[in-house]
Formats: sequence, structure tokens, C-alpha cells
Amino acid sequence: MENILTTYLNKRLNELEFLKIAKQDQGPVITISREVGCEGLILANKISQRLNRRNLINQWRVVSKDIFRESARELDLEPEKVRQILKKTDKYTFDEILEAFSNRNYKSERIITKSVIKIIRNFAIAGYCIIVGRAGHVIAKDINNAFHIRLFAPIDYRVQAIMKNNKLQQNDALNFIQKIDKERIAFRKAIQNETEDNDFFDLHINRASFGEEETIDIIEHAIEKKQILKNEFYKVQYY
Repeated sequence: MENILTTYLNKRLNELEFLKIAKQDQGPVITISREVGCEGLILANKISQRLNRRNLINQWRVVSKDIFRESARELDLEPEKVRQILKKTDKYTFDEILEAFSNRNYKSERIITKSVIKIIRNFAIAGYCIIVGRAGHVIAKDINNAFHIRLFAPIDYRVQAIMKNNKLQQNDALNFIQKIDKERIAFRKAIQNETEDNDFFDLHINRASFGEEETIDIIEHAIEKKQILKNEFYKVQYY
């Protein structure tokens, strides 16, 4: 998957550079921001399948952890190292200060953050991707052919979803949600120096109010209304 996404990204960016496509024609890109337990990645994969069944010339891809792999490749670091630094709630420990002086391959948080932002931005510009999390809605906020989704749900719904999907007991599921919530806040703060950006979303969906297929239907309909695919020629299929 990593090599396929790398090849795809490089090919698309080369095409954009060759064609000198205007800024307003970058993308199309979909971003999904989600609370823990809203199954954003599962929905993203099903949305991409739905869009790809429309016979688009370019196939949609889901991008999430691939961002860490691409950033790690550029920085010559392990992907987990990139992920750990950006999700930390406590920065600049004494051990890290020592590492900065002793390790010639040490990369500062600022350098890693800039790399991650650049990779996310490149995916968004190249288009035909659904970026799950990673503050994609902020980084791609100025791209016209973009659609930004926020998934949320009451805590009871989220706990039940985590219990089911991760096979955890109720208390463990709640602790898991709290832990991941803190890590995501830390990540967003590292990327944008803020914790919330609700003004950038085109659509908020309460997952407790709609089932999986209904949620996808709503998103697909809203994407059509915003016309981020208006420059594409595809055959609409009805379900």
C-alpha cells in the first residue's frame, strides 16, 4: 500500500506541475475529522468504494497512517517515531533535550511538523483522496474542490462502538477514548496551534442518528451539491 500511494502521489503532483493547474482546480479532496468511536476510517473506505463505482477516471484512495510513512521516509525516521512525537501531550522532556545534542539524526518537533503538513498538503493538492484525521480540513481549507466532514456522537454511542470493535470492557473503552482524544488534541495543536476549527467543516454528522449506509448517502448527496466533482465526467449510478 505504501509504494502504491507514493507512486500515485508523485504521479499526480508531476501531472499538476506539468499542466500548471490553477489553485482553484487542485483536488478534489475529502477530509474526515472524527471523534473516537465514530468509525471514520471504515466510512472513508466505503465512501471511496461508492465514488469509484461511478467509473471516475481517477480512483479515490483513503489516506491516514500513510502520512506518517511518507513523512518518515522524507525525514529518514521510523514512522512510529513521527507519530509518537506529534501525538504527545507533554513536550520537550529532559531525555529529548539530551537526544538533540547526542544524536546527529535527531529531528526537532518543528521539522517533523513541517514535513507532515507538507505531505498532507501534497495529498490534498494531488486530489482523489479521502484524508482521515491529521487536521486535513485545516491544511486543505483553501482548496476549492474540497469537502470537509466532521463526525461526532454522544459518549455512550462511542463507548459501545469501541467495546464492539476493539473487544474491550466498558471502563477500558472509556479510558481508550479519553487517551486517544488527548492524543488527537495534541496532534491538532502541533499542526495548527489550536484545538478546534469547526468553521472549516461543510458537514457535521451525528453518528448516533444515522446508520452506516444512511451516513454514506448523506455524504454522497452533499458532495454532489457542493460540486467538487463538477470538472469530472462520470456516470451517476443510483442505489
